[in-house]
Amino acid sequence: MPRLVLAVAATAVLAGCASAPMSSRSTAMATQFDSVRVTEHRGSDDLLTAGLGLSGLRAMTPPAFADPAAPTPAELRRRAVWANWRGIADLAPGGGYGEVYGSLAVVPGQEFHAFARVPGAHQPHRIAVQVPDAFDQAARCIVVAPASGSRGVLGAIAVAAPWALPKGCAVAYTDKGAGTDYFDLDAGLGVRADGTVGAPADGLAFVPDPASGRGVAVKHAHSRDNPEADWGVHVKQAAEFALQALDRAFPQAAPFAFDNTTVIAVGISNGGGAVLRAAEADGDDWLDAVVAGAPNITVAGARPLYDYTTEAALLMPCALPVLGIPPMPTAAAQCAALADAGLVSGDTLEARQRSAYDTLRASGWTDAALRAGSISVGFDLWRAVAVTYASAYGRFGVAEHPCGHTFSALTAEGAPRPATGAERAAWFADGSGIPPGAGVGIVAPTGDPDAPLKELQCLRGMWDGQGADAGRVRTGIEALTARTPRAGLPVIVVHGLDDGLIPTAFTSARYVAAAQAAGADVRHWQVRNVQHFDAFLGLPAYGAHYLPLLPYIYEALDRTWAHLHDGAPMPADAVIATTPRGAGNALKASDLAMPE
Repeated sequence: MPRLVLAVAATAVLAGCASAPMSSRSTAMATQFDSVRVTEHRGSDDLLTAGLGLSGLRAMTPPAFADPAAPTPAELRRRAVWANWRGIADLAPGGGYGEVYGSLAVVPGQEFHAFARVPGAHQPHRIAVQVPDAFDQAARCIVVAPASGSRGVLGAIAVAAPWALPKGCAVAYTDKGAGTDYFDLDAGLGVRADGTVGAPADGLAFVPDPASGRGVAVKHAHSRDNPEADWGVHVKQAAEFALQALDRAFPQAAPFAFDNTTVIAVGISNGGGAVLRAAEADGDDWLDAVVAGAPNITVAGARPLYDYTTEAALLMPCALPVLGIPPMPTAAAQCAALADAGLVSGDTLEARQRSAYDTLRASGWTDAALRAGSISVGFDLWRAVAVTYASAYGRFGVAEHPCGHTFSALTAEGAPRPATGAERAAWFADGSGIPPGAGVGIVAPTGDPDAPLKELQCLRGMWDGQGADAGRVRTGIEALTARTPRAGLPVIVVHGLDDGLIPTAFTSARYVAAAQAAGADVRHWQVRNVQHFDAFLGLPAYGAHYLPLLPYIYEALDRTWAHLHDGAPMPADAVIATTPRGAGNALKASDLAMPE
C-alpha cells in the first residue's frame, strides 16, 4: 500500500480515501497510521447509535444485510454498533438507560479509521476516532476508549461515546491488538480495513503466519504479539491518531496537540486495565486523567487473570452448590474427576463440593464473586478465556496451542467444518474477539475417557506446571505487571464488589493500595451489588439483584471533568451502598446512591 506524506490529498481523504497514512508530530513516537478511511454519519445515520436509536438497539435481531454473503461497509458498521452496545450496556426496559443515566442523543459527525502498529509487533491493530460536528473547539477534548474484553475497535462505544460525544469531545478507540478480524484458514480470506472480506493482497487487518491450514485464526490468540503487554501503547497511539484526525477535520483550528487538548482515558474490564497501563510514568505527560472500571490489571504479588481463570474452570462448577446455586448437569461428574485427580477431598458429592468451595475461598474468592461467577460457568467462559489467553501469552501461532486447541466453524454435532460465506462476512460485526461466538467454536483436543479433566488440567498447567510451553505462558504474563501512575495524574478506579469475572480482591484493590502507598492520585469507588456484565441485567434474576456499572463510570467522568476544567476537588474514596431494584421494578436514581 503506498505511503503518502501527511499533507498530501487531505481533501481526498476527508471524502473517503482509503490509503493515505498519517504520522504523529505531537510526540517523538512518530506512529505511522495506514489504511486511513473517513466516513460521514448524518441524517439517518449518526455516530452514537448508527441511526438505530434506543428502539433499534433494543431489537433482539441484528440489523440485516441486504446480501448476507457480501454486506456493505455501512451495513457492517451499523451491525457492529448494535452488537457492541448490546454486549456492554443494559438496554432492557426498566434498566434505566436513557432515562436514569446515559445518553442516546443523535450525534452527527465523521469517523476516521486506520491501522497502527506497536514497534516490533507482527500485526497491526485498529484505531478509530469519532469527531462530532459540534466538536467544542474552545474546550478541546479527546476521550480515549480501548475496547473491553477482546472486542473490535468500537467495543467501548457504550462506555465513552454517550458521555463524550454530546459534550462535544472526540472519542478515540482501539481494539488493543485483539478484535474481530478473524482469518478463514480454509478459504485463505480475512478482513479488510472497511470490514469486508478479502484476500491477503488486499491489505488485511490480520494475516496469520502461516496463513494456511484448517479452521479459523483469531487475532488475539494467534498474532504472536501478546498484545496485553502493550495496552498502554495502544491507548496512546489512539490518542495520537485523534489529534491528527482533528487537524484534518478542523484545519483552521490546527494544530491539535497534547499541550492544547484535554485527553481523558476511560475503559472497563480489559479496557480498564489498558487505561491504567497508559497512566504509567513514562516521562511523558500526554494524558490528563483516567477513569478505569472493573479493570483487568496485573499487580505485582497479586493473582493474574490466567491464574484465577484456570482455577475457576476446574473448581467452580463443583463448588457452586455450596452456595445454593443449582449445579450444572456435569457438575457431579466434574467433582468425581477432581477427587480422582487429588484436587478435592471427600468420599461424597457434598464433601467434594465443600472441598472445592473451601479451596476457592482460601485462594481469595469471596462468596459474592463466586455467586456472580456462576454465569461464567454457565457460558463456559472460564475455559474460553483460558484457551485464547494461553495462546496469546505464549505467543503461539496457528496450530501451535500448547493444549492442542483450535478454532473452527462447527457442525451441529460439534465437528469442525469450513465456514460459509455468510458466516465469514459477519465476523467483523458479530464477533466478540474470543470464541465461541459468531459461528466460531473451540475445537478441543480428543478427550480421554480415563482423564476427563485432562483439557482443563493442561490449561491450568500452563500456570503452575513445568515445561517450555508453561514457561512461555508465564513469561508472557510477567510482561503484564502494572507500574505506578504518573505523579499528579488524577485516576478514578470504579469496581463492583460482586464482580465474578475480574474479582476486586485480585485486581483493583491491590492496584489502588499499591498506587496510593506510592503517593499516586488514585481514588477508589467500590460499589456494592454490582457485578461485571451490565448486558446480563436484562435477565430478570440478574436485574433484580444487581445494578449497572456504567452509571458510575459516567459519574466519575463528570467529576473528573469538573476537576480538570472547574478546579473542583476529585471525589473521595467510597464504598457505595446501593439498593437492588428487586423483581419487576424499574431502576431509580436513588437505587444507585451516587457519592456526594
